[in-house]
Amino acid sequence: MSIPQSGGGPIERFEQLAEYMEAGCKPKQDWRIGTEHEKFGYCKDTLLPLPYEGPRSILAMLEGLRDGYGWSPVEEKGKLIGLTKDGANVSLEPGGQLELSGAPLETIHQTCDEVNEHLREVQTVAERIGAGFIGLGAAPVWTHEQMPLMPKGRYKLMDGYMRKVGTLGTQMMRRTCTVQVNLDFGSEADFVQKMRVALALQPVATALFANSPFFEGKVNGLKSWRSRIWRDLDNSRTGMLPFAFEDGFGFQRYVDYILDVPMYFVYRDGHYIDALGQSFRDFLKGELPALPGEKPTLSDWADHMTTAFPEARAKKFIEMRGADGGPWRRLCALPAFWVGLLYDQSALDAAWDVARGWDAETRDALRVAASVDALHARVGRIDMRDLARELLAISEAGLKARAREGGEGMIPDETHFLDALKDSVESGKSPADELLDHYNGDWHGDLNRIYAEYSY
Repeated sequence: MSIPQSGGGPIERFEQLAEYMEAGCKPKQDWRIGTEHEKFGYCKDTLLPLPYEGPRSILAMLEGLRDGYGWSPVEEKGKLIGLTKDGANVSLEPGGQLELSGAPLETIHQTCDEVNEHLREVQTVAERIGAGFIGLGAAPVWTHEQMPLMPKGRYKLMDGYMRKVGTLGTQMMRRTCTVQVNLDFGSEADFVQKMRVALALQPVATALFANSPFFEGKVNGLKSWRSRIWRDLDNSRTGMLPFAFEDGFGFQRYVDYILDVPMYFVYRDGHYIDALGQSFRDFLKGELPALPGEKPTLSDWADHMTTAFPEARAKKFIEMRGADGGPWRRLCALPAFWVGLLYDQSALDAAWDVARGWDAETRDALRVAASVDALHARVGRIDMRDLARELLAISEAGLKARAREGGEGMIPDETHFLDALKDSVESGKSPADELLDHYNGDWHGDLNRIYAEYSY
């Protein structure tokens, strides 16, 4: 999850909220790719999750990365909770999931190099302390009680609030992982088209990356339990944003949505002030109960924007949020899929042509079906496997049109990063299907085998 935002002065005009988003508009040559991925850490001898402190711990991992690879520390109340280096940061999810938020880079080749370097660093430190890391959409065995809550004020506030607004919010916090890509837009019109494509087609990413068929040691009946969790978390801040497909959608309409999302907190001087359920509209008027008489800054607005969790989230860029965490090879496939669809205008137009005729009910049905059946999902006449095949072809064409070379000119474009997804479509098997094949086959129902065979 996001770290506290900074650099924004007082909000003196209502228009500044939309202008904040508009400031993200960039010419195409400046569009970048920011990849984020989360992973679960565990003790190799016990197969239990890493605690925050101790010789085998999250703290030991952060200290090892800091001391061995030149990362700068990020602390909260004297606790090491993250790292920064060269535009990237390593942060902690609520249950100790280790997240890399990559630097904004120009090509998939570069972002994949970044992922590879990070995972090699993590491997080295983890092996030294007797830990392992695994990429899955949901913790396959661990219970809520076994997952420690990290020492971040934001999480302490969220943890209690989640129990009041949905049934699965604390599962999301402690026991899920995702891979995301953050992409730029060039204008408000470009933002609108990209948001619509991102939201409508997010279920395809869910299907292609579905990787959480187990929960609390059992087969859960879905291919992406992570996606299921997001459907019963907090309806005021999640979902497919049907208003994004209505006439008049743009920066201001998204601002209106965010203003109606109940607040979590206000960050002041290293402390998270409880503003749970309060209104940012009241904050703008100086009537926030948590800080009576005080008005917000743009940093407060930027923080508040991070507390909405729709399937595609806008800030000064757009985040693709529909995919489960997964194997090393797929961490580069997710940005390739979306860059191919969104960073070439012909591909973007073709992707919108695929989805423009769907109504809100169809989009929601695809989201549900993807979580249950992944590539075997069907909604009316829409076959998910055929849809994924069509979109992969569009993405591949977009990546070819970008023609970004790699390997010192030896690789002509970025299309090979889609190979793992093509394999899934041809076989009809998502990562979840492969896990279930093992579980019902050579693992003989022993889910502990997943750690030895699927860890990084």
